Amino acid sequence: MAKYKIEHDRTNCIGCSACVGVDGDLWEMGDDNKSNLKGAKMRDDGWEELDIEEDKHAKAKEAEEACPVNVIHVKNLEDSGSTEEKPAAEDQKTE
Repeated sequence: MAKYKIEHDRTNCIGCSACVGVDGDLWEMGDDNKSNLKGAKMRDDGWEELDIEEDKHAKAKEAEEACPVNVIHVKNLEDSGSTEEKPAAEDQKTE
């Protein structure tokens, strides 16, 4: 069973190809000059998604971080939906 899921908001991709430069094994440029997640399933909302194993995780995270418009998201499937939250801004105030 896959450990991670890559979600790609293809509709809002600007076609800069940063993801392809980082990981050409998972990403390619489409005929419309937007990136494609190789082997991904296209959802009805225009997002692509692909489950990956641990061995692809580091490069997937690099592609996520390289994307200037934040349309690539790598999620841990074993983390059952929990998110890392930072303390609220009001909790950080010091007077």
